Amino acid sequence: MDILSVLVTVIPWIELRGAIPLAVARGQLSSIPFILVLNSLIFFPVYFSLELFYSKFLKRFKFVQRKIESTRRRGKPYVDRFGFLGLAIFIGIPLPGSGVYTGSMLAWILGMDWKKGFVASVLGVLMAGTIVTLLSLGIFG
Repeated sequence: MDILSVLVTVIPWIELRGAIPLAVARGQLSSIPFILVLNSLIFFPVYFSLELFYSKFLKRFKFVQRKIESTRRRGKPYVDRFGFLGLAIFIGIPLPGSGVYTGSMLAWILGMDWKKGFVASVLGVLMAGTIVTLLSLGIFG
């Protein structure tokens, strides 16, 4: 297992989109499952840190509270319509800014239950991981 490749997956906006190609370039395909698991687990510190930071600090500011509630109200129809599958697709598109960090923040901001948010993250990571692995191996494109 290539520790460097696995650790690259926790860097925001790089995540598995950089970690998998690095693992492939270093001939460490056995690192890919670890990359996928670690990338999926990023959901927990992001989601629950936001919850804690909001409840302990930001909730005191009415402006922030109104903004969060407004965003949740506006996002509710989309969450109701597309649910965790929409979030999974968002996370699964291997573009900068569409990974687990952003997806976890969206799940929290939109008031999605953490269990559904985590399932969406895992599905999205599996989609993105498959696409990036195939591209890295030269099978796609």
